[in-house]
Formats: sequence, C-alpha cells, structure tokens
Amino acid sequence: MKKRRICSALMAVSMMLALSSCKKEDETQKVETTSVETTTAQETTSEETSAAVPELDGYSLLWNDEFDGETMDETKWNYEPHQPGWTNNELQEYTTSTDNVFVRDGNLVLKAIKTEKDGKAYYTSGKVTGQNKTDFLYGKVVVSAKVPEGKGLWPAIWMMPKNENVYGQWPKCGEIDIMESLGNDTSISYSTIHYGEPHAEQQGTITKTGAESFSAKFHEYSVEWEPGEMRFYTDDELVLTVNDWFTAISGQDELPYPAPFDQPFFVQLNLAVGGNWPGNPDASTDFSKAEFLIDYVRVYQKPSYDTNVKKPEKPFREAQADGNMIYNGDFAVSENLEDEQDWKFLLFNGGEGAAEIKDGAIVITSTNCGTEEYSVQLVQPDLAMRKGHKYKLTFDIKADEARDCIVCVSAPNAGWIRYFPDTVIDIGPEWKTFEFEFDMTEKDDNNGRLEYNMGKRGHTATIYITKVRVEDITA
Repeated sequence: MKKRRICSALMAVSMMLALSSCKKEDETQKVETTSVETTTAQETTSEETSAAVPELDGYSLLWNDEFDGETMDETKWNYEPHQPGWTNNELQEYTTSTDNVFVRDGNLVLKAIKTEKDGKAYYTSGKVTGQNKTDFLYGKVVVSAKVPEGKGLWPAIWMMPKNENVYGQWPKCGEIDIMESLGNDTSISYSTIHYGEPHAEQQGTITKTGAESFSAKFHEYSVEWEPGEMRFYTDDELVLTVNDWFTAISGQDELPYPAPFDQPFFVQLNLAVGGNWPGNPDASTDFSKAEFLIDYVRVYQKPSYDTNVKKPEKPFREAQADGNMIYNGDFAVSENLEDEQDWKFLLFNGGEGAAEIKDGAIVITSTNCGTEEYSVQLVQPDLAMRKGHKYKLTFDIKADEARDCIVCVSAPNAGWIRYFPDTVIDIGPEWKTFEFEFDMTEKDDNNGRLEYNMGKRGHTATIYITKVRVEDITA
C-alpha cells in the first residue's frame, strides 16, 4: 500500500493560522498572507501508482486509503476505544478488537456486535480516526460507503479538529459531518456542521429510496472545505452549502471569521448503536448485518487557498406590505412544495403522505404518521426573529376528523431551540382560528422556522391550513 503524508511546511502554516485566529487582533495582525500554500509530499513503499484513484481538476491527492490490504493501515488510522455512554447516551463500547474493525474484500468494515453482559444486552462496535496521522487544513474529502439497516444503528463519516483546545471544547471547536444516516430509515443521508456558543448547526439532507437507498448500495459522499465556504455532495449532487458560521466563548464577542474552521481537522469513521438521535435497537435489528462498509477515503487539496475571507451578511427577510412575515400565507399561489422557497412539505422516519395547495388552503394527507412528530411536516423558513421583539402567530386549521398536531417556531441553525414552544392543538371538521403571542429572548436569527408537525401521534386524518400570519407586534 502507498503512504502519503502532509508536508511539514503545510502543517506549520496550518497550526500558525489556527493559533493566530484564536487571538483578538486586528485584521492586519491576524492574517499576514492572503493564502495558504499547500504542497503534497508523497512516499511510496513500492513502484505502484495510484492509477485507480481519479485525478480532480485543480486538486492534488494529499492522502488516500483504498483498504486493499489485509488489515487496517495504522500509519493512517487510530482505533479510538470508548466505554458505553461516552457521548449522546450511546450504548456501544468502541473497542480495538478486529471483530469490530477489520478489512475485508477491499472495504474497511466497522461492525456492531450484540452480546450479553450481567444479564443485559451489551454492544460493541468500531471507531477509527486519523488524528495526528492524516490531519489537514482545507481540501476535498471523498468517501465511498454503504450503511447498515436496523433500528438504533448510526453510521457516520465526520471530521473534528486536531486540537479542540484552540477554540474550546465542542461545539466551540467545530464539527464537520460529511454523512450520517439512521438505520431505521436509510433513505435519508444528513450532512451537517456544528459550531458556536450557543450551539448552532446547519444541515442538508438527500433522499434515495428503494434500490438506490444508502443501505442498498455504495454511495460517494464528499465535502469541499475552503476558508470561507463548505459544500457537501452525495454522488456529486450538491446537498448543502454553508458560509456563515461563527464561534464564541459564552458572554464574549464572536472570534474572527472563519473560526473555528480555520485549523487542521481529521477524518473519522464510526458505527454507533443507540443514542439520543436514532434511539435504541429493538427486536427487528439484525446484528448479523450490522456492518458499515467503507470502500475508500481520499483527501485532495488545491495548491493554495485564499484566507482573506469575510463572513457574508445574510439580510433579514422583510415582512410583506400588510406586515405578514409569512409568504403565501393565504395559499393563493400553487407553489412548489419541494423547493427552498416559502412553504416546504417534508417526510421523515416512516412518514408517508402528500400536500397540495387547493382552494386557498394547503391540504395535507397522511397514510403513515411515522415514528417522530416531524415525520409529516409543513414548514416555512427564513423568519426574521429579532431579540427583544414580540410576535403574534395566527392561522385557521381543520381536519376531516378529530385529531391533533403540533405547531412551533424553531431555530434550525441554533440547535433546534424553540422561539415559540411546541404546542399541541386539537382540531376537527370545523375551522378553528388559533392565535399565539411569544417573546423572542435569544440572539437575532434570520432563519427562524414555522413548523406544523403532524407525525407520530397516531393520526392520519387530512389537515387543511390557511390564513397563516406571523407579525412583529413589538410596542
């Protein structure tokens, strides 16, 4: 197998920039050069070439692992053992056992195993990292992988900083999640970044069903990480673009952009069992097939990166002339409910249904309410929520028969906190008008989101919504 390493000059520049970004200095002190120059030094143990590894325009291959040996290459990867409950209330013990981490047929296999300990179910699994071996600053990461099915299984391809203490412990240090999937619904893949204090995140999703699902075949996941922007792709399809992150210490000003994503990171791969997000396995989870397969990991880098970047200003969306912050609140326009403009209808975690705009209302039909309250969901993002302001939410709603649903105003980029709390409303065949007032007590956010959540609670009766308004009623 071939070995590749990051040249010492690149690592020196990487750490210099990371450490200098942590200081509160003016711009001329903080960045003395407008670019990071990168060079790749290559060492091989034989005369083999990387003919199977494609070249990418504008990039050079920094390092890669095709997993074509008989064992994991420990010049590139570390085992990372942890006890159960180490994070996220996960159930697995991460081990150094080759039962949990091994190479087979050109793939790295991370395998979750269910046994018994002290009369209770006990789970082991695998996690590997490139920390202190293949760290890098900026580049394109490309990974081909196939995820396992099964409730409670949680595979991930993600990145963390080499030194979390540069900006402080998670989430201040930043986290780049190239791919996460939940074993109970492998039709959805998530790409996310975490950052800041308070905790903030931005997430994109992509859906592939049937024979194209993420457990049915290998898919290629990638991120293009640059000083002022990250772009996430699945099978070369753009999933998420982010460029407006931040970090701060509680009670202090934000640190200079693009912190915290201006320091060396490393790639890590793991298969978790249970935890806050996927929930625990059940009798349907087949652990004989609980394998996360990784075909290759490839990291590319451009010759240089311009570090003279500024955080873009995203304007607050203006209310309409009548003061309504909701666009198409009377559903007079039959819009596309799958795009990012105004209303969007979403299905997750077993939710099944459809939505259409008809006769001045939106009509939402469900055939399966799914396993989560958001399994059947109608949202409108980009609400301008300003600290210290007071808002009023009103709408008319009915259903074909008695049922309930949940309404809230959430913060997708601020850890999904609620500006207006989850509120259960009872509805039936007669139109009802609901009116709520709430105070915005958090920092300004131009991406508040009105949500109607119609999943999980055992109801599938058709819902009709109209006359939706959110108004700033600050005195």
